[in-house]
Amino acid sequence: MSRTLLNEGWSFRSTVSAFAELGGATSEWADVCLPHDALIGQPRAADAPGGAASGYFPSGAFEYRTTLTPAATDEGKQIFLEFDGVHRDAMVYVNGALAGQHAFGYSRFLIRVDPYLRFGTTNEVRVSCVAHKDSRWYTGAGIYRDVHLIVKNPVHITNDGVRFVTENIESDRALVELVAEVANDGLTTVTADLLTFVTEGGVAEVASASSPITLLPGASGTVRQTLHVAQPALWSPDSPALYEGTVQVRLDARVIDEESVTFGIRRIQVDAQKGLRINGSPVKLRGACVHHDNGPLGAVALAAAEERKVRLLREAGFNAVRSSHNPAGSSFLAACDRLGMMVLDETFDMWTSNKTDFDYATDFAQWWERDIEALVAKDVNHPSVIAYSIGNEIPETGTAFGGVWSRRLAEKIRSLDRTRPITNGINGFVSSLDLVVAGMKDAAPQTSPGEGVNGMMTQAGDMMNQISASEMVTDRTRESFSVLDIAGMNYGDARYLLDRDLFPDRVILGTETFPGQMASNWQIVESNTHVIGDFVWTGWDYLGEAGLGSVTYGDGPAVAQGYPWLAASSGDIDITGTRRPSSFYREIVFGLRTEPYIAVGRPDRVGETPRRTPWSWSDTISSWSWGGFEGSALPVEVYADADEVELILNGVSHGRSPVGKARRLQADFEIPYQPGELLAVAYVGGMEV
Repeated sequence: MSRTLLNEGWSFRSTVSAFAELGGATSEWADVCLPHDALIGQPRAADAPGGAASGYFPSGAFEYRTTLTPAATDEGKQIFLEFDGVHRDAMVYVNGALAGQHAFGYSRFLIRVDPYLRFGTTNEVRVSCVAHKDSRWYTGAGIYRDVHLIVKNPVHITNDGVRFVTENIESDRALVELVAEVANDGLTTVTADLLTFVTEGGVAEVASASSPITLLPGASGTVRQTLHVAQPALWSPDSPALYEGTVQVRLDARVIDEESVTFGIRRIQVDAQKGLRINGSPVKLRGACVHHDNGPLGAVALAAAEERKVRLLREAGFNAVRSSHNPAGSSFLAACDRLGMMVLDETFDMWTSNKTDFDYATDFAQWWERDIEALVAKDVNHPSVIAYSIGNEIPETGTAFGGVWSRRLAEKIRSLDRTRPITNGINGFVSSLDLVVAGMKDAAPQTSPGEGVNGMMTQAGDMMNQISASEMVTDRTRESFSVLDIAGMNYGDARYLLDRDLFPDRVILGTETFPGQMASNWQIVESNTHVIGDFVWTGWDYLGEAGLGSVTYGDGPAVAQGYPWLAASSGDIDITGTRRPSSFYREIVFGLRTEPYIAVGRPDRVGETPRRTPWSWSDTISSWSWGGFEGSALPVEVYADADEVELILNGVSHGRSPVGKARRLQADFEIPYQPGELLAVAYVGGMEV
């Protein structure tokens, strides 16, 4: 087998049909290198169909083209194009003939192209795709992840046909099970040998095995081998050790196919009494929800950009990410493997009920099973993937038929992989949306005088939590939760302690939480074995849902902001990779930082009343350079795990403030600005720490 990266030699354009071209319409082709986002370079506009959700980017239909010149000697072999992600409704044509299609914009898929190729000459490949009001955030468009060309001999290892399973681990050895699927597309019966070699660090061979397999014409078979690895280096977040498994098919001592797979040796266990364990050691998930875009790059999934994102999240104190709300790309998972970042890989943002006009719900019933198969096939050898999520805020989870779908999806995954637990990001508010909407028609949220929209938004967050903890939601979501190994809860922290009594065996994970509640949530996580972690919305800011976490002043909308707003403004880390004050606060919450952190309110906004959303943080930055504002009293927040904080400006103390008065782990000051050095000193029991 050969596997070749096919990212160069492509061009793209806005789609123009042959009929439109007859009428004089034109669209110029532009050379591009994959991965590529066709949407990020398009002009934004206030009247874009997707509005704030899309970041005011337009909709569009696009097509890509390249050429293939297979050798004459390749005739009779199987040839595939593997796409790691095309958004969306991809149609793949070879020499004008439709070779295959794929509806979902986030799952990996293969298209067999050899029936349509002319060997020994040049062939044209075209890929068409569209993006139009099909998401609640910026999706990008086009071939935004890698493409590979795969060529296989008649006797070969099938696509995604190599799997290493590492459940049997002891202190001095690990039993690694290889499962390999081999096929014979030839015309005669063959007996081949399947050899497996496991190496550590790409050099030292630590285990090997060999098995014969006889295959009739047109048949396939499964080879299982057990490899003994002595003194195994186990994969964990703190020590992400990796092995490489090479599997060869030999016929008459000649290698006719070969696959190499990177994997890790580790075991996952989870229950309500002992919580989550990796290799027997308790682990709490310090989690970040992340979307797939890379900020200024758009949806482009460059391997270096994916690794940078994972590295910066890791450096900020996170040890886990949730791929919100779609399967992560292969490059992202490979980076997580190397850097010790645990992953909840998520399937869908919708099942059978649309959230936007033209989203995946229209295709779900026809495609869900194939997309779950693609998810597991992609993930199964990645040690970083510790759990699957079958959905996000699915309205159907509050109905009996949603229970049916929950069971279908969960059992489908279990039929493919029993080594990883399954969760679902269930929002009790959304699961009861039909009753909530009916109730809201009769009663609008009440606010106290002077609270205005800020109070209304705070109440909205509180209301979600209260509804999630209601007896109504307990009853409506019972079946959907029951099919899961881990009960994922979005904005449902009011259930954490309640369910400890109602459902003693229920393992809970905060799959999506407000940033302002991180300290109280983490306190519950640390104090209760059945609550295994917290995933904030979000760890990294993203394009679209413009203004979700905004802090604004004066009149105007509280959440969705008008053009030219671009990003959600809701991440611990902004779209360029710069940490915001909330990130350092979180690091203190996690117990990973002892040094205080200083955040300063913007002087041009002093005296104005900020308008926040539940996804906002304070409008502060870490700077003491405010020329032109000398003498102005600036609000200063100091984050510290301490009893009190002293603030010293140019050697002069401005007194001590207690920590925790307005927010846990925060002391507040007002300091007249003057240039120089601002120093914070934290005290516990009167002693400097």
